[in-house]
Amino acid sequence: MSAIGSTRPSGDAWVVAPDGRKYWGRFGAAGLLVHHPQRGVLLQHRALWSHFGDTWGLPGGARHEDETALEAALREANEEAGVPAHLLQVLFTSVFDLGFWSYTTVVVQATESFEPVIGDAESIALRWVDPASVDSLALHPGFAVAWPALRARL
Repeated sequence: MSAIGSTRPSGDAWVVAPDGRKYWGRFGAAGLLVHHPQRGVLLQHRALWSHFGDTWGLPGGARHEDETALEAALREANEEAGVPAHLLQVLFTSVFDLGFWSYTTVVVQATESFEPVIGDAESIALRWVDPASVDSLALHPGFAVAWPALRARL
C-alpha cells in the first residue's frame, strides 16, 4: 500500500488541542504493532528531529483523508520499516480518541519472520524487542501509556 499515485489529500499537518498540545495528522494517525511469536515486537527508534524524537515507538503516522486506520498503519509501516503487508494477520485495534483527533494502533501478527528495513529519515533504528523488555526502553509517551494494555492483549 503505497501513497505513490494516491489521490487522497495528505494528513501531514499538526492538530492543536484546546490546551495547546499538538498531535500529528489532520485526519488522525495510526501505527502498526507487529508481533512475531519468536522475535517479539517490532519497534522504531524515532529520529531526533521528530516529535518526541529519540524515543522508541511504532512505525506509523498521519492518515490521509478517507484512509482507514488499517490502510494508514500498513502504508506507514511499509514506508518507514519495509513491513510486508502480505505477511501480516490483523489481531485487533486499539483507539485513543480525543474527539477532535484519534490514534489507532493496529496490532498484527507476522505469519513469517522478516527483516525490517529503514525506509526514510524518520527512523534511527528498527529492532525486534522481547515484550518483557519493551519497558526498559525510552518510549514515546503515547506508546508508553498504551503499552501495558496492548501487551496484555498480545
